[in-house]
Amino acid sequence: MPVSLQASELAAVVAALREAGCVFAEEEAGLLADAAGTLAELGEMVRRRASGLPIEQVVGWAEFCGLRIVVEPGVFVPRRRSEFLVRQGEAVGRRAAPSAEPLVLLDMCCGTGAIGLGLAVGLARDGQYRPELHAADIEPAAVRCARANLAGVGLVYEGDLFEPLPPALRGRADILIANAPYVPTAEIALMPPEARLYEPGRALDGGADGVDLHRRIAAAAPSWLAPGGSLLIETSERQARLTAEAVGAAGLRPQIVADEDWPAVVVIGRRRTDQ
Repeated sequence: MPVSLQASELAAVVAALREAGCVFAEEEAGLLADAAGTLAELGEMVRRRASGLPIEQVVGWAEFCGLRIVVEPGVFVPRRRSEFLVRQGEAVGRRAAPSAEPLVLLDMCCGTGAIGLGLAVGLARDGQYRPELHAADIEPAAVRCARANLAGVGLVYEGDLFEPLPPALRGRADILIANAPYVPTAEIALMPPEARLYEPGRALDGGADGVDLHRRIAAAAPSWLAPGGSLLIETSERQARLTAEAVGAAGLRPQIVADEDWPAVVVIGRRRTDQ
């Protein structure tokens, strides 16, 4: 049950958060009060947030695509801009004719499973599609969160990219979606402390130019995609050309789509039906 605060107590929480540099101190104070069961627990949560821990890791959840996603300390926090990746996945999925057969979804570098969950829920919403979701990540804490978030919705595997996936999935994926790390190694030190100190380095580091994981995913994608299936990778405006080149080099037809409001960029690559 949320802790009940007097106006003066709430003001003190807001002041502590503002002093720590929290831009949305009032909103965060409300989230913390809702998540705490006692004043002592609230005080500890305020202390943790003021120390720099992401608010989502403090309260234990993040909102994504209208869903409440379980988030543990030490895992990558789903970004709201990645909702654009989910929307693009939904648009790709809905181009397929409704069928009694499942629509097979693979979520690579799944983290908490937010993207795969958002996509599966979105495609199942109108009842025309029956998503079959498989997700994988290399981080044990992320896999633990993903299994909690995808319970009853999809299967989660622990390992490096495609290695832990069942061989029977080869050539069956209608949509392969990935928010793989794309921060260049040298730029991680420039990221906000919330990310570089409290999220795993492997969830951020995309290699020298930020596209190492994109190249690996794209190179393997054709063997996992069904004929006519699509690969979708979140990237940045600066790296979109490199990501598209990786997708094209794998024999897929690349397309760059962007939403300037977030900003968000996605590269889509489609496997030909005759491959």
